[in-house]
Amino acid sequence: MTVDPQAQALLDNLTAQGVPDFPDLGVEASRGFINAFLDLEGPAQEVAEAWECSAPGPDGNEIPMRVYRPSNGESLPILMYFHGGYFVIGGLEVADKPCRQLANVTGCVVVSVDYRLAPEHKAPAGAEDCYAATRWVATNAERVGGDPSRLGVTGDSAGGGLAATVSLMARDRGGPSIGVQVLQYPVTDMSKDDYPSRISNGEGFLLTRRAMEWFMDLVIDKPDDVDNPYISPVRALDLAGLPPAMVITAGNDPLHDEGEAYARRMEAAGVSVVSLENPTMIHGFLWMAGIVEHANGVYEQIGQYVRDNLVGETA
Repeated sequence: MTVDPQAQALLDNLTAQGVPDFPDLGVEASRGFINAFLDLEGPAQEVAEAWECSAPGPDGNEIPMRVYRPSNGESLPILMYFHGGYFVIGGLEVADKPCRQLANVTGCVVVSVDYRLAPEHKAPAGAEDCYAATRWVATNAERVGGDPSRLGVTGDSAGGGLAATVSLMARDRGGPSIGVQVLQYPVTDMSKDDYPSRISNGEGFLLTRRAMEWFMDLVIDKPDDVDNPYISPVRALDLAGLPPAMVITAGNDPLHDEGEAYARRMEAAGVSVVSLENPTMIHGFLWMAGIVEHANGVYEQIGQYVRDNLVGETA
């Protein structure tokens, strides 16, 4: 499939530099390498306020969070954000610029969650952190100047999978009420199944199938855990009653097919779904807004969707 010229230039540059794949780097070096995305994200947008706080975690842990307010208006809608990194890498810093952009395009208070990572904390520890943080923010919305009746979730890659999982948890556990989920090229299946896109896009497009399976081995504790819907949302028996969803996929991404599969399963269960395919994009393109112009247009589409479905007005 055709690759966007700006994305292809990045891939060519990485190849020329001989950048190792994540399994060859190892966990700690991969966590350092992800900071290279800071240079791809472009300048940090100004927001009215940004500060850090924490929520109590499910295992006696504290969950660090960073809050972004796009304006000083009271009781803004709230959008929880869960970062990517295949549940092993990533954090508040690498998600800072995307969260600022999301706050500005959606008009929401964006709350970025620094959930626990594998291999130190096996799945579903990260998902439980994200749910606990979401529940705490809904209960303490005044602390972030937000409106708990207008609460959404979003995230990219692993974070997209976590947004899907938090939506499932909220449905199954009696709240909080989530008004919208925006799943950015989500990880929805932690099995090593042969989705066609994992094969066709498994090499040469930044995220390799080899790296995916390495991450999976770090994240999964027992083999049958992959069937847990709070680890692999696409394997949930019933997807009825979930909030409206925008599912964003990239044509040159090994995760493409599992994202589309989740969108189709939600639709079949009666969930309102907007599928936003990006045929020329690669995995992680929403962290590349500084060099891949297409990403900025997708941010605008996310903003419009959230404003229409959560904020309740067209901005």
